[in-house]
Amino acid sequence: MRGACFAIISAPLLCVAGWAKPLIVAHRGSSFERPENTLPAFELAWEQGADAIEGDFLLTKDKQIVCIHDHSTKRLANRNLVVGESTLEELRELDVGSHKDLSWKGTKIPTISEVFATIPDKKKIFIEVKCGMEIIPYLVKEIGKSNLKPEQIILICFDQEVIKAFKQVLPQNKAYWLSGFKKDKAGDWLPTLDKVLMTLKDTNADGLDSSKNVPSEIARKVMRAGYEWHAWTVNDVTTAKNLKALGIRSITTDRPELIKGSL
Repeated sequence: MRGACFAIISAPLLCVAGWAKPLIVAHRGSSFERPENTLPAFELAWEQGADAIEGDFLLTKDKQIVCIHDHSTKRLANRNLVVGESTLEELRELDVGSHKDLSWKGTKIPTISEVFATIPDKKKIFIEVKCGMEIIPYLVKEIGKSNLKPEQIILICFDQEVIKAFKQVLPQNKAYWLSGFKKDKAGDWLPTLDKVLMTLKDTNADGLDSSKNVPSEIARKVMRAGYEWHAWTVNDVTTAKNLKALGIRSITTDRPELIKGSL
């Protein structure tokens, strides 16, 4: 796959034409309109034509995988529970919808199996692991229980060890390394291109999933090295069009309907 990609990307104009329609990934579902990381948000994303959904996942005290971004429920619920120190039953007592709007009162934190069940045929999920390697055996088990094909399930994570462990167990599933980009005091971008390429190689990742401010030259060179390039979180049309022109593989957004329509 990487050899074929390299051949395409070595001709920049062909690269852009080849990915004329980047995948639109709904960030925590259609989270602009509905409570993030909930079944209503994911269901709306599918209704709006998203190609994939992205969700955040953590392991509970009783080794269940739940869909929530933060390590505690403080931001989303009226009770502050630490996810890793709470059982699934305790977490399911919480209302994580009212913070968005009272019309979503009673919305519960979903399990990963419930999220999997929403995914239509040929659509995808980007699973962002928000904890460490302890989740891997339970995640592999849940993937095995689902009816989803390997190409439908993608892992993304900032933690390099999580990516490496996942690829060792499920090499047929894709995994992308998450990384933000910022300038140091000298005005140089971090991480450097060398760091990015070394990390992708060491973890056996299939690509980079970067913040939207990634320097275009780094993105181009990552693709020329045979890796995929994806970016988050893009909610404005101008940025989405610029990323599309560079040949990006997918765009993650809170507003899938807006971004998909603009491209």
